[in-house]
Amino acid sequence: MASSLSSSSGGRGMAELVLLLLVAVAGLLRAAAGTTTPPFSCGASSPESSQFCDATLGPAQRAADLVSRLTPAEKVAQLGDVAPGVPRLGVPPYKWWNEALHGLATSGKGLHFDAAAAAGGGGVRAATSFPQVLLTAAAFDDGLWFRIGKVRTAIGREARALFNVGQAEGLTMWSPNVNIFRDPRWGRGQETPGEDPAVASRYAVAFVRGIQGNGSGALLQTSACCKHATAYDLEDWNGVRRYTFVARVTAQDLEDTFNPPFRSCVVDGGATCVMCAYTAVNGVPACADAGLLTDTVRGDWGLDGYVASDCDAVAIMRDAQRYAATPEDAVAVSLKAGLDIDCGAYVQQHATSAIQQGKLTEQDIDKALTNLFAVRMRLGHFDGDPRANAYGALGAADICTAEHKSLALEAAQDGIVLLKNDGGILPLDRSAVGSAAAIGPNADDGGALIGNYFGPPCESTTPLKGLRSYVGDVRFLAGCTSAACDAAATEEAVAMAGSADHVFMFMGLSQQQESEGKDRTSLLLPGMQQSLITAVADAAKRPVILVLLSGGPVDVTFAQSNPKIGAILWAGYPGQAGGLAIARVLFGDHNPSGRLPVTWYPEEFTKIPMTDMRMRADPATGYPGRSYRFYQGDTVYKFGYGLSYSTFSRKLVSRTTMPALSQHILAGLRETVAEEDGTSYHVDDIGTDGCEQLKFPAVVEVQNHGPMDGKHSVLMFLRWPNATGGRPSSQLIGFQSHHIKAGEKANLRFDVSPCEHFSRVREDGKKVIDKGSHFLMVDHNHEMEIRFEA
Repeated sequence: MASSLSSSSGGRGMAELVLLLLVAVAGLLRAAAGTTTPPFSCGASSPESSQFCDATLGPAQRAADLVSRLTPAEKVAQLGDVAPGVPRLGVPPYKWWNEALHGLATSGKGLHFDAAAAAGGGGVRAATSFPQVLLTAAAFDDGLWFRIGKVRTAIGREARALFNVGQAEGLTMWSPNVNIFRDPRWGRGQETPGEDPAVASRYAVAFVRGIQGNGSGALLQTSACCKHATAYDLEDWNGVRRYTFVARVTAQDLEDTFNPPFRSCVVDGGATCVMCAYTAVNGVPACADAGLLTDTVRGDWGLDGYVASDCDAVAIMRDAQRYAATPEDAVAVSLKAGLDIDCGAYVQQHATSAIQQGKLTEQDIDKALTNLFAVRMRLGHFDGDPRANAYGALGAADICTAEHKSLALEAAQDGIVLLKNDGGILPLDRSAVGSAAAIGPNADDGGALIGNYFGPPCESTTPLKGLRSYVGDVRFLAGCTSAACDAAATEEAVAMAGSADHVFMFMGLSQQQESEGKDRTSLLLPGMQQSLITAVADAAKRPVILVLLSGGPVDVTFAQSNPKIGAILWAGYPGQAGGLAIARVLFGDHNPSGRLPVTWYPEEFTKIPMTDMRMRADPATGYPGRSYRFYQGDTVYKFGYGLSYSTFSRKLVSRTTMPALSQHILAGLRETVAEEDGTSYHVDDIGTDGCEQLKFPAVVEVQNHGPMDGKHSVLMFLRWPNATGGRPSSQLIGFQSHHIKAGEKANLRFDVSPCEHFSRVREDGKKVIDKGSHFLMVDHNHEMEIRFEA
């Protein structure tokens, strides 16, 4: 999402502008009086008895009634993210754009924090800042992901509480970002659950269910919006910008890589919004693609909610992409394609003239508005004072609670990945560390904890502060003025390192190198970081400990092979409690269990253009492919890699065969699909009943051989007999995280669905299951053969 490029009030009439002034004045008066009231409609003073105020009716019926009462000008005015009120109907203004990627954020327009008010006890100054999404994903624990968003804790709860105290003008959260982290240089990869569609899908479902609270049809805690559909993963690379990039994507890659997380968001998570991207996929901008928005998202997946544009995407169709000849054409093609609301004022400005020119009808607008108001109905905005509903008791005391702070710490420490631990240098014995040197630009930078899309955190523990909670004598030197490290204080760092018992280096990236609007061109540590690390390592008395704070992967081959660098940790952007989480791992109060959710590629990978969207390798041209599923080159670290202070063993212990299909299902199968490398069956032909019949359990025995108790994530993969015909070399089909005491065993059950887990996507985008052998694997080293015979 980008900051809106438009500032005009568009189609607002004088009445709406007057209302906005009145609301602003009322807000000031409430603040002065020390009281706040969230905006709502249909209270005791509602101007008329209307169906839209009847809570016994369905949301769509109520919304349609409200829309029928609006004038054409009032309708058009509702089509932007800043929607004015309708005073004569008692409808308050509303702000659709709110962010909650890893905590409530100020990146949108509707959430506000007030430090001055909080100091006087009358407002909320901050919210819990969880780790950036990629680090949270490294825990491979969807129970944790759910708790970060869910009804009784965390983001959804804090959002509703902020609304109740009058500091939120909307409950529609334009989160999560479930795009696939396709290229390691992407500046926004940090916001995503990683490169694997199965992980991104599971994360999407957990987060959406958590933040929305209740199921479809019930009162929503908040509304989640899955973004950015689809195949969006480029910001600005070598002059190619996201606003004009045309992504050439195969039907095969769309179906098995880019679209699954969005499908899961809607079908399994019940998301009430999907955001279309700037990307033009195969020549058609996503926000103008009726095949995507209407046929797929609303038709095939059954979206019960609304479709939002990325900010100014409609304007960009005309101004940058030149897809539409006029503003009216851009507005018409997007609304007719299935868009419901524009992030920006462009549609508000030009929809009326589009109607006058016959390019758009009032019925097109009614359809969009009904979708929008139905979501607001489900949020309880038209049920009277929301402080009287199921979430009405939430308030300032429910934000930055001890429980939420503890969860932020848990998420950070569960995500941290131990990449190297030569000679068991970690964990450290705090009593044996007399003095320490903390060196690096990320050691004492609070901004390095939170990545992008953030709000003011409840508190902030930098790595330096965390280290000092364990070691009394810690000397600090940034070494570089920022992560860019254009110049390094090498001599001072070397002198400090030589005089300390232990040396900790906190290096990596920042939003200067990777962020929205900015892609990297190199995978190496920026500036003089590598030379600084090497010089310090050479001067230190003991092997140094390198902690990397970054979103995207970095090529640290030099540190991998240097015996003077004893341990490497990746800590992502770990959120408000990141420094304490790092210290707890370093000193053994937490046994690391994180595993990489992305492949770490060598610098050589940057020879591949970011603009090449192909996932699968092409040996004929030397194209290596992308992600662990298709990449055929060398890696720095593999997807799923992560060390522990304990030794764990895993093995598949259930010996089972796939259940047989019933005769009536077999009778409905068409002839098998004969291919050069075997025979397969269409998943659609097997059908829902058949797919249910094929499900079976697989059990993995995990043993912790010690010496520490610890959490462990088990990853189960599928391998085909060969990787021809576009088959992945392997595919993650399930994961579980479980805490196991030293010396104990645990049996983890995986529910295997062959239609979902054994299927593959052909070049035409159709899903099929191969006849014959399929191999379940645990961490690529223990296999079980399962045969599918129809």
